[in-house]
Amino acid sequence: MRWQGRRQSTNVEDRRGGRGRKVAVGGGFGTIVLIVLSLLFGGEFTDLVQVDAGGGVPASQTTTPTSSEEDQLAQFVKVVLADTEDVWNKLFQQQGQNYQEPVLVLFTDRVQSACGFAQAATGPFYCPADNKIYIDLSFQRTLSQRLGAHGDFAMAYVVAHEVGHHIQNLLGISRQVQSQRGRISQLEYNRLSVRLELQADFLAGVWAHHADRMFDILEQGDIEEALRAANAIGDDRLQKQSQGYVVPDAFTHGTSEQRMRWFRKGYETGDPSQGNTFETEVL
Repeated sequence: MRWQGRRQSTNVEDRRGGRGRKVAVGGGFGTIVLIVLSLLFGGEFTDLVQVDAGGGVPASQTTTPTSSEEDQLAQFVKVVLADTEDVWNKLFQQQGQNYQEPVLVLFTDRVQSACGFAQAATGPFYCPADNKIYIDLSFQRTLSQRLGAHGDFAMAYVVAHEVGHHIQNLLGISRQVQSQRGRISQLEYNRLSVRLELQADFLAGVWAHHADRMFDILEQGDIEEALRAANAIGDDRLQKQSQGYVVPDAFTHGTSEQRMRWFRKGYETGDPSQGNTFETEVL
């Protein structure tokens, strides 16, 4: 991706090096399961973990020096966020609406959000309660080394996906899905969650479409890098890797094929109106 020397977003809180309280994993999930779930880019963090309500004393604040490589990655993420701001401001204005830009929080190890405390193992997430995206930059190593999703545009896809969740929150889509929790079966809710995540993938593709036309950002192989990332985090692939078999009824984010297809559709059309995954019979 062509990003050096370009505008960086100022909607960034750099909390790297900070240490927060521990979190308690809800629902009896073990560490391995939490990591697998987190690699799916959990949209609403409260779906994955339960806030530690024990009122423990926060750990002492420490500062860990950041490497030059990590600082460069932080600059890259800020450029990607700036591009999402420019694209979505334009698209919202075309519809006669104002776009509320999200804040990106960079953290190390663990962080406190309005949705609770999160650990780096949870992966990048969007908190609708404070309109902030949270990313520990070490996730880039997870993408590259553990999941085989190499290249800078794989990380750009991660940021754009979380921005997609922000857009869903602005439009009230996330709240509509959340309102069904407890009112429908877990299986039915899981299916709604899949549609929500696939729509965020679609919106990430829409961003890539318009960002390239506005700023000529794409280099050869960039879209393939995003598709490899989408493939790496499909429910079916992660379940197969973690437990050796696949349970479709437990899917919450979509298969590898679905995630790649919806990102590609967003990129090829650039038309947000074609991303209504909730009215699509066959995903």
